[in-house]
Amino acid sequence: MVHADVSLSDRPLDLHRIKQFQCVASHLGFTRAAEELHLSQQSLSSTVQQLEKQVGATLFNRSGRKVSLTPAGIVLSNGAAAILAAADALARQTHEAGKGASRPFVLGHTPAITAEEVFDLIESVQRRAPEASFTARQIFPDQLAPSLYDGTIDVALRRGVATPHDLAAAVIAYHPVRIAVAHDHRLAAHTIVTLADLRYEKIAVWAPPGASYYTDFILSTCRRAGFEPEFVVNPIQGTPPVTAAVNGRCVAFVTEHVGPALGGRVIVLDLEDAPLPPTQALWLSHTVSPIRDLLMAVWRAPGKRDRLVLESCCP
Repeated sequence: MVHADVSLSDRPLDLHRIKQFQCVASHLGFTRAAEELHLSQQSLSSTVQQLEKQVGATLFNRSGRKVSLTPAGIVLSNGAAAILAAADALARQTHEAGKGASRPFVLGHTPAITAEEVFDLIESVQRRAPEASFTARQIFPDQLAPSLYDGTIDVALRRGVATPHDLAAAVIAYHPVRIAVAHDHRLAAHTIVTLADLRYEKIAVWAPPGASYYTDFILSTCRRAGFEPEFVVNPIQGTPPVTAAVNGRCVAFVTEHVGPALGGRVIVLDLEDAPLPPTQALWLSHTVSPIRDLLMAVWRAPGKRDRLVLESCCP
Protein backbone atom coordinates (compact mmCIF):
# COMPACT_ATOMS: atom_id res chain seq x y z
CA MET A 1 0.00 0.00 0.00
CA VAL A 2 1.24 3.47 -0.91
CA HIS A 3 0.61 6.18 1.66
CA ALA A 4 0.29 9.89 0.90
CA ASP A 5 2.67 12.01 2.92
CA VAL A 6 0.47 15.11 2.72
CA SER A 7 -3.20 15.92 2.58
CA LEU A 8 -4.59 15.37 -0.91
CA SER A 9 -6.23 18.77 -0.77
CA ASP A 10 -2.78 20.36 -0.40
CA ARG A 11 -1.54 18.90 -3.69
CA PRO A 12 -4.04 18.85 -6.58
CA LEU A 13 -3.54 16.16 -9.19
CA ASP A 14 -0.79 16.93 -11.66
CA LEU A 15 -2.24 16.77 -15.19
CA HIS A 16 1.18 15.89 -16.62
CA ARG A 17 1.34 12.82 -14.39
CA ILE A 18 -2.29 11.95 -15.14
CA LYS A 19 -1.60 12.01 -18.88
CA GLN A 20 1.37 9.69 -18.52
CA PHE A 21 -0.56 7.37 -16.21
CA GLN A 22 -3.44 7.22 -18.71
CA CYS A 23 -1.06 6.27 -21.50
CA VAL A 24 0.27 3.34 -19.45
CA ALA A 25 -3.30 2.36 -18.56
CA SER A 26 -4.40 2.38 -22.19
CA HIS A 27 -1.49 0.13 -23.25
CA LEU A 28 -1.40 -1.90 -20.01
CA GLY A 29 2.34 -1.66 -20.20
CA PHE A 30 5.22 0.75 -19.73
CA THR A 31 7.21 -0.16 -22.85
CA ARG A 32 4.72 0.94 -25.49
CA ALA A 33 3.58 3.89 -23.38
CA ALA A 34 7.17 5.11 -23.04
CA GLU A 35 7.66 4.81 -26.80
CA GLU A 36 4.49 6.79 -27.49
CA LEU A 37 5.44 9.51 -25.02
CA HIS A 38 9.10 9.55 -26.13
CA LEU A 39 10.25 8.91 -22.57
CA SER A 40 12.47 6.34 -20.93
CA GLN A 41 10.69 3.56 -19.05
CA GLN A 42 12.56 4.62 -15.94
CA SER A 43 11.25 8.18 -16.19
CA LEU A 44 7.71 6.97 -16.84
CA SER A 45 7.84 4.52 -13.95
CA SER A 46 9.10 7.28 -11.67
CA THR A 47 6.20 9.54 -12.68
CA VAL A 48 3.66 6.82 -11.91
CA GLN A 49 5.30 6.17 -8.53
CA GLN A 50 5.07 9.87 -7.70
CA LEU A 51 1.40 9.84 -8.65
CA GLU A 52 0.79 6.77 -6.49
CA LYS A 53 2.47 8.53 -3.59
CA GLN A 54 0.33 11.59 -4.16
CA VAL A 55 -3.02 9.74 -4.20
CA GLY A 56 -1.98 7.28 -1.52
CA ALA A 57 -2.88 4.20 -3.53
CA THR A 58 -1.24 1.63 -5.78
CA LEU A 59 -2.46 2.12 -9.35
CA PHE A 60 -0.93 -0.85 -11.16
CA ASN A 61 -0.35 -4.49 -10.36
CA ARG A 62 3.09 -5.31 -11.73
CA SER A 63 4.12 -8.87 -12.47
CA GLY A 64 7.20 -8.93 -14.64
CA ARG A 65 6.26 -7.36 -17.94
CA LYS A 66 2.56 -7.77 -17.24
CA VAL A 67 0.68 -4.75 -15.94
CA SER A 68 -2.94 -4.47 -14.82
CA LEU A 69 -4.96 -1.76 -13.13
CA THR A 70 -5.79 -2.03 -9.46
CA PRO A 71 -9.28 -0.98 -8.28
CA ALA A 72 -7.81 2.45 -7.51
CA GLY A 73 -6.21 2.56 -10.94
CA ILE A 74 -9.55 1.75 -12.59
CA VAL A 75 -11.21 4.65 -10.77
CA LEU A 76 -8.47 7.05 -11.81
CA SER A 77 -8.44 5.82 -15.40
CA ASN A 78 -12.23 6.14 -15.70
CA GLY A 79 -12.06 9.77 -14.68
CA ALA A 80 -8.80 10.73 -16.36
CA ALA A 81 -10.13 11.13 -19.90
CA ALA A 82 -12.76 13.64 -18.82
CA ILE A 83 -10.31 15.63 -16.67
CA LEU A 84 -7.70 15.83 -19.44
CA ALA A 85 -10.31 16.77 -22.03
CA ALA A 86 -11.75 19.45 -19.74
CA ALA A 87 -8.27 20.92 -19.22
CA ASP A 88 -7.69 21.01 -22.97
CA ALA A 89 -11.09 22.68 -23.49
CA LEU A 90 -10.29 25.32 -20.87
CA ALA A 91 -6.91 26.03 -22.46
CA ARG A 92 -8.53 26.34 -25.88
CA GLN A 93 -11.26 28.68 -24.62
CA THR A 94 -8.70 30.81 -22.80
CA HIS A 95 -6.54 31.07 -25.92
CA GLU A 96 -9.54 32.04 -28.07
CA ALA A 97 -10.62 34.69 -25.54
CA GLY A 98 -7.10 36.12 -25.43
CA LYS A 99 -6.98 36.35 -29.22
CA GLY A 100 -10.48 37.78 -29.42
CA ALA A 101 -11.35 34.86 -31.65
CA SER A 102 -14.54 32.90 -31.79
CA ARG A 103 -15.33 29.64 -33.48
CA PRO A 104 -18.62 27.96 -34.34
CA PHE A 105 -20.31 25.88 -31.67
CA VAL A 106 -20.21 22.38 -33.14
CA LEU A 107 -22.98 19.85 -32.58
CA GLY A 108 -22.26 16.26 -33.55
CA HIS A 109 -25.22 13.99 -34.23
CA THR A 110 -25.70 10.36 -35.17
CA PRO A 111 -27.43 9.33 -38.42
CA ALA A 112 -30.51 8.44 -36.35
CA ILE A 113 -31.02 12.17 -35.69
CA THR A 114 -32.01 13.96 -38.88
CA ALA A 115 -30.41 17.19 -40.04
CA GLU A 116 -33.85 18.80 -39.85
CA GLU A 117 -34.20 17.86 -36.19
CA VAL A 118 -30.77 19.33 -35.48
CA PHE A 119 -31.72 22.53 -37.32
CA ASP A 120 -34.95 22.86 -35.33
CA LEU A 121 -33.00 22.55 -32.09
CA ILE A 122 -30.37 25.08 -33.17
CA GLU A 123 -32.90 27.53 -34.61
CA SER A 124 -34.82 27.67 -31.34
CA VAL A 125 -31.59 28.78 -29.63
CA GLN A 126 -30.34 31.16 -32.31
CA ARG A 127 -33.46 33.27 -31.95
CA ARG A 128 -32.14 34.15 -28.47
CA ALA A 129 -28.48 34.42 -29.47
CA PRO A 130 -28.40 35.65 -33.08
CA GLU A 131 -24.67 36.38 -32.86
CA ALA A 132 -23.85 32.73 -32.18
CA SER A 133 -22.50 30.56 -35.00
CA PHE A 134 -23.25 26.84 -35.20
CA THR A 135 -21.99 23.89 -37.20
CA ALA A 136 -23.76 20.53 -37.38
CA ARG A 137 -21.70 17.43 -38.10
CA GLN A 138 -22.91 13.85 -38.57
CA ILE A 139 -20.84 11.35 -36.58
CA PHE A 140 -21.17 7.63 -35.97
CA PRO A 141 -22.24 6.72 -32.41
CA ASP A 142 -18.90 5.18 -31.39
CA GLN A 143 -17.10 8.41 -32.33
CA LEU A 144 -19.23 10.79 -30.26
CA ALA A 145 -17.27 10.44 -27.01
CA PRO A 146 -13.81 10.61 -28.69
CA SER A 147 -14.95 13.71 -30.61
CA LEU A 148 -16.00 15.36 -27.35
CA TYR A 149 -12.69 14.44 -25.72
CA ASP A 150 -10.55 15.87 -28.52
CA GLY A 151 -12.63 19.04 -28.87
CA THR A 152 -13.87 18.29 -32.40
CA ILE A 153 -17.45 18.82 -31.21
CA ASP A 154 -18.94 20.71 -28.26
CA VAL A 155 -22.19 18.78 -27.78
CA ALA A 156 -23.20 15.35 -29.09
CA LEU A 157 -26.78 14.37 -29.95
CA ARG A 158 -27.91 10.77 -30.11
CA ARG A 159 -30.84 8.48 -29.39
CA GLY A 160 -30.29 7.29 -25.87
CA VAL A 161 -30.96 7.66 -22.17
CA ALA A 162 -27.97 6.07 -20.41
CA THR A 163 -25.31 8.51 -19.16
CA PRO A 164 -21.70 7.50 -19.84
CA HIS A 165 -19.64 7.41 -16.66
CA ASP A 166 -17.31 10.22 -17.76
CA LEU A 167 -19.72 12.54 -19.62
CA ALA A 168 -22.66 14.72 -18.65
CA ALA A 169 -25.99 14.06 -20.37
CA ALA A 170 -29.61 15.14 -20.56
CA VAL A 171 -32.64 14.15 -22.64
CA ILE A 172 -33.68 17.30 -24.49
CA ALA A 173 -36.39 16.25 -26.98
CA TYR A 174 -38.71 13.50 -28.16
CA HIS A 175 -39.77 12.90 -31.76
CA PRO A 176 -42.42 10.39 -32.93
CA VAL A 177 -41.18 7.63 -35.19
CA ARG A 178 -42.74 6.90 -38.56
CA ILE A 179 -42.25 4.20 -41.18
CA ALA A 180 -40.40 4.65 -44.47
CA VAL A 181 -41.22 2.30 -47.36
CA ALA A 182 -40.30 2.18 -51.03
CA HIS A 183 -42.76 4.00 -53.33
CA ASP A 184 -43.95 0.67 -54.77
CA HIS A 185 -44.14 -1.17 -51.44
CA ARG A 186 -47.43 -2.87 -50.52
CA LEU A 187 -47.93 -0.35 -47.70
CA ALA A 188 -47.09 2.75 -49.75
CA ALA A 189 -50.74 3.58 -50.47
CA HIS A 190 -51.66 3.60 -46.77
CA THR A 191 -52.04 6.87 -44.89
CA ILE A 192 -51.25 5.24 -41.57
CA VAL A 193 -49.80 1.86 -40.59
CA THR A 194 -49.70 -0.15 -37.40
CA LEU A 195 -46.89 -2.12 -35.86
CA ALA A 196 -48.84 -5.28 -36.71
CA ASP A 197 -48.46 -4.37 -40.41
CA LEU A 198 -44.70 -4.78 -39.98
CA ARG A 199 -44.80 -8.26 -38.51
CA TYR A 200 -43.43 -9.94 -41.64
CA GLU A 201 -41.27 -7.09 -42.88
CA LYS A 202 -37.49 -6.85 -42.72
CA ILE A 203 -36.55 -3.78 -40.70
CA ALA A 204 -33.39 -1.86 -41.51
CA VAL A 205 -31.15 -0.79 -38.63
CA TRP A 206 -27.67 0.73 -38.46
CA ALA A 207 -26.28 -1.58 -35.80
CA PRO A 208 -27.33 -4.95 -34.36
CA PRO A 209 -29.23 -5.24 -31.06
CA GLY A 210 -26.99 -4.59 -28.09
CA ALA A 211 -24.77 -2.22 -30.06
CA SER A 212 -27.24 0.63 -30.49
CA TYR A 213 -29.82 2.16 -28.16
CA TYR A 214 -32.02 3.02 -31.15
CA THR A 215 -31.99 -0.58 -32.39
CA ASP A 216 -32.83 -1.79 -28.89
CA PHE A 217 -35.64 0.79 -28.76
CA ILE A 218 -37.10 -0.55 -32.03
CA LEU A 219 -36.68 -4.13 -30.79
CA SER A 220 -38.61 -3.45 -27.58
CA THR A 221 -41.29 -1.57 -29.53
CA CYS A 222 -41.87 -4.56 -31.82
CA ARG A 223 -41.86 -7.02 -28.93
CA ARG A 224 -44.50 -4.99 -27.12
CA ALA A 225 -46.59 -5.33 -30.29
CA GLY A 226 -46.28 -9.11 -30.04
CA PHE A 227 -43.67 -10.09 -32.61
CA GLU A 228 -39.94 -10.61 -32.96
CA PRO A 229 -38.61 -8.32 -35.72
CA GLU A 230 -36.26 -9.45 -38.46
CA PHE A 231 -33.46 -6.90 -38.58
CA VAL A 232 -31.15 -6.19 -41.50
CA VAL A 233 -28.10 -4.00 -40.91
CA ASN A 234 -28.02 -1.32 -43.59
CA PRO A 235 -24.95 -1.93 -45.81
CA ILE A 236 -24.73 1.82 -46.58
CA GLN A 237 -23.68 3.60 -43.43
CA GLY A 238 -23.84 7.34 -42.77
CA THR A 239 -26.88 8.12 -44.94
CA PRO A 240 -30.28 9.33 -43.64
CA PRO A 241 -32.51 6.54 -42.30
CA VAL A 242 -35.03 6.91 -45.14
CA THR A 243 -32.44 5.66 -47.63
CA ALA A 244 -32.68 2.15 -46.20
CA ALA A 245 -36.15 1.75 -47.75
CA VAL A 246 -35.19 2.67 -51.33
CA ASN A 247 -34.66 -0.84 -52.68
CA GLY A 248 -37.96 -2.14 -51.28
CA ARG A 249 -36.39 -5.05 -49.41
CA CYS A 250 -36.68 -3.32 -46.01
CA VAL A 251 -38.73 -0.79 -44.16
CA ALA A 252 -37.18 1.69 -41.74
CA PHE A 253 -38.18 3.48 -38.57
CA VAL A 254 -37.58 7.20 -39.20
CA THR A 255 -38.47 10.60 -37.75
CA GLU A 256 -38.83 12.46 -41.06
CA HIS A 257 -42.14 14.16 -41.89
CA VAL A 258 -44.94 12.21 -43.57
CA GLY A 259 -44.93 12.23 -47.37
CA PRO A 260 -42.58 11.58 -50.27
CA ALA A 261 -38.83 11.54 -49.65
CA LEU A 262 -35.75 11.11 -51.83
CA GLY A 263 -37.52 12.48 -54.89
CA GLY A 264 -40.53 10.24 -54.40
CA ARG A 265 -38.60 6.97 -54.25
CA VAL A 266 -39.58 6.58 -50.59
CA ILE A 267 -42.85 7.29 -48.80
CA VAL A 268 -42.93 8.13 -45.10
CA LEU A 269 -46.09 6.92 -43.36
CA ASP A 270 -47.62 7.78 -40.02
CA LEU A 271 -47.43 5.04 -37.40
CA GLU A 272 -50.42 4.50 -35.17
CA ASP A 273 -49.62 5.06 -31.48
CA ALA A 274 -46.10 6.03 -32.49
CA PRO A 275 -43.48 5.67 -29.75
CA LEU A 276 -41.27 8.65 -28.91
CA PRO A 277 -37.55 7.90 -28.90
CA PRO A 278 -35.54 10.41 -26.89
CA THR A 279 -32.88 12.75 -28.19
CA GLN A 280 -30.04 12.95 -25.68
CA ALA A 281 -27.34 15.62 -25.45
CA LEU A 282 -23.85 14.69 -24.22
CA TRP A 283 -21.01 17.02 -23.23
CA LEU A 284 -17.79 17.08 -21.28
CA SER A 285 -18.13 17.18 -17.51
CA HIS A 286 -16.20 19.85 -15.62
CA THR A 287 -16.43 22.34 -18.49
CA VAL A 288 -18.03 25.78 -18.82
CA SER A 289 -19.82 26.98 -21.96
CA PRO A 290 -22.28 29.91 -22.08
CA ILE A 291 -23.65 28.73 -25.45
CA ARG A 292 -24.19 25.21 -24.11
CA ASP A 293 -25.91 26.63 -21.04
CA LEU A 294 -28.25 28.59 -23.30
CA LEU A 295 -28.88 25.52 -25.42
CA MET A 296 -29.84 23.48 -22.39
CA ALA A 297 -31.98 26.27 -20.93
CA VAL A 298 -33.97 26.58 -24.16
CA TRP A 299 -34.20 22.89 -24.94
CA ARG A 300 -35.26 21.92 -21.43
CA ALA A 301 -37.62 24.84 -20.84
CA PRO A 302 -41.09 23.86 -19.54
CA GLY A 303 -43.22 22.67 -22.45
CA LYS A 304 -40.34 22.71 -24.92
CA ARG A 305 -40.32 18.93 -25.36
CA ASP A 306 -44.07 18.94 -25.93
CA ARG A 307 -43.71 21.68 -28.55
CA LEU A 308 -41.02 19.70 -30.33
CA VAL A 309 -43.28 16.66 -30.46
CA LEU A 310 -46.22 18.78 -31.63
CA GLU A 311 -44.15 20.46 -34.33
CA SER A 312 -42.94 17.05 -35.53
CA CYS A 313 -46.49 15.71 -35.71
CA CYS A 314 -47.99 18.79 -37.30
CA PRO A 315 -45.50 20.46 -39.68
